Order: sequence, then C-alpha cells, then structure tokens
Amino acid sequence: MTVPNDIAGTAALAILESLLLALNDHKVLPEQEIVGILQDAAAAHENAPPSVHDALNTAVAELINSILAGGNSVRRR
Repeated sequence: MTVPNDIAGTAALAILESLLLALNDHKVLPEQEIVGILQDAAAAHENAPPSVHDALNTAVAELINSILAGGNSVRRR
C-alpha cells in the first residue's frame, strides 16, 4: 500500500517533534541547539535554488517557522 505524501509527512513531523522533545528532556540537546536545527531546516528551504518546487519550499519554510514561533518542538522555560 502506498502512503500519500501528506500522511507520511505528517507522521514524520510528529515523530521528529517527539524526538526533539525527548532529546531536550533527557538533556542530550539544549533548547538553543534544537531551535538552531529548526532554523537551519527552514533556511535550507528559504535559500533553495529556484525550481519548479518554489511553492513547496516556501510552504515548508513557513511551516517550520510557525513551529519555531509556537514552540511546539521545544518546551520553552
């Protein structure tokens, strides 16, 4: 059975958020490192070379930046 991209992407996002929270909770990575990882991921899509995937890259960067703004992947103290 083929999994649609939106389902796979949503599952991947949920797993990643849980992993980042666990890494922070267990003091493997500090909050600033997790924020840096998310910022780097957003920047990679913001600075991607122009292509037919421009709309996708923009949407991905916006989603990552909204996660950063909302603090979903980091339990801010």
